[in-house]
Amino acid sequence: MQTLMNLLPLILMFVIFYFLLIRPQQKRQRAIQQMQANLKKGDKIITIGGLHGIIDSVDEDKVVIRAGDGSRLTYDRSAVREVVADK
Repeated sequence: MQTLMNLLPLILMFVIFYFLLIRPQQKRQRAIQQMQANLKKGDKIITIGGLHGIIDSVDEDKVVIRAGDGSRLTYDRSAVREVVADK
């Protein structure tokens, strides 16, 4: 019984750590993966490097982005940070 009482604070800390840090990070990661899987031609995006553009074509693991000056740049799908909603 004494060993259980000694381990209780450690177990409690792990549970709190899980619900405050690990679980929200996993949710964010799943949302990012879902967004990157649902990319389609015509989406306005921002890359992790800050490039704003429109998706010109989508491959299995790459996207071609049309930048503001008309140039076409090829990026990995994982380089897309967010899809920008039209305003």
